[in-house]
Amino acid sequence: MKIKKTAAFFDIDGTLTRTSLMIDHFLRLVKNEVIEEHTWINEIKPLYDDYNKRYLDYDNYLDAVSTVYMDTLKGIKYEFIDFIAQQVINNNADIVYTFTRSEIKWHQKQGHLVFFISGSPDFLVGHIARKYEVTDYRGTIYSTDDDNIFTGNFIRMWDSVSKEKMMDKFDKIYGIDFESSYAYGDTDGDISMLNRVGNPIVINPTMSLLNYIKADENLRDRVSIIVERKDVIYKITPEVLTHNLR
Repeated sequence: MKIKKTAAFFDIDGTLTRTSLMIDHFLRLVKNEVIEEHTWINEIKPLYDDYNKRYLDYDNYLDAVSTVYMDTLKGIKYEFIDFIAQQVINNNADIVYTFTRSEIKWHQKQGHLVFFISGSPDFLVGHIARKYEVTDYRGTIYSTDDDNIFTGNFIRMWDSVSKEKMMDKFDKIYGIDFESSYAYGDTDGDISMLNRVGNPIVINPTMSLLNYIKADENLRDRVSIIVERKDVIYKITPEVLTHNLR
């Protein structure tokens, strides 16, 4: 009988990294004149500004930005995109939350399997996964044709349903004991990961995710809520969630 293993599942943007890898990648593509600047100014920046001012929630923002991003990459060679993706990781791989980075190291010392499951493009997630030497990873797949040129098609990995399916695939490959395992996330897209494991941990959660936790007694009783600001890490007890926020 195959022995099941303890695993830790990590979202990336907002859970590990302090910035959006996809936005940083887009800006570098503009800087290197792979993408025309007007695409950023007219299509991406307004969405980013609305999200940054909290007029647009994260999940809708990601849906909108990813569609523009996909259309923009269409017709560009993979080599150009991947080269700039490596530059993004070189500059951003250490701009992360201290808590999450420490948790990754702790899991690795315990001999746990460590997985990155992220809505960011797979070519970005792959580079940061290798940087942190995790067991395996999956990101949103941006398809290429036989000439290694982006087709404009993609397979998303930022929603809760897709992430749960990916956990099932990892289970078939590696054999996972979900009850002893951990999951780390910050938005509604991570709900399936958090619900699936015995040790769910949310980091700087969105209000939407907090409201979900408040309404789900089973998750509320098990979850750890971490808020990291500047050089201080706070742990919020589940009881705090019973109070309404203005």
